[in-house]
Amino acid sequence: MSDLNVLIIGDNPLARMGLAALLAGQPGLIVVGQTSGADDLQAEVDLYQPDVIVWEWGWNTPERSADARDTGVPVVALLTNAAQAADLRAAGVSGFLLGDTDAETLAAAIMAAAQGLVVAAPSLLDALLPTASAADAPVEALTPREREVLQLLAEGLPNKTIAARLNITDHTVKYHVNAIMGKLNAQSRTDAVVKATRLGLIIL
Repeated sequence: MSDLNVLIIGDNPLARMGLAALLAGQPGLIVVGQTSGADDLQAEVDLYQPDVIVWEWGWNTPERSADARDTGVPVVALLTNAAQAADLRAAGVSGFLLGDTDAETLAAAIMAAAQGLVVAAPSLLDALLPTASAADAPVEALTPREREVLQLLAEGLPNKTIAARLNITDHTVKYHVNAIMGKLNAQSRTDAVVKATRLGLIIL
């Protein structure tokens, strides 16, 4: 997989520089530009050709949510507070993290967003997802191994890759997937991931 080009957007130039420094040591990522996004954002996207945008979402940028959607590029937003998350979700933002996120978590979110996944810090899930109902609750608690398999399912990995990651057989992975679906009352792998996210069982 080739390196991902990352464009950093934020009102504060010092914050932009800090994010660039934070990502500088992360393998697989190249910061191709930094901008306030105050000018013609689409022109800057055309110039830098980013694979993912990291946007520091300050107090004075709520009106920019439409811009996040219109770029056509996955956006990972660094939020000041959880209240900003719902509006950005409606705008099609792919990643929801808080400003104090560490480099490894931010890098993982960028890579996930580039693959078309939606990622969020656990503390922001309540603001992003409807409250889980009793019908969504697992009949039985998931085992630690089932949680590991579930996390890898959420990353879109096939059984064979999950087996290699966890050093178990394909048959064992299939057994765990079936157990997860049964406990979550899920009709498919995707349904299991959706329900698990709503319940806060999947953590970035």
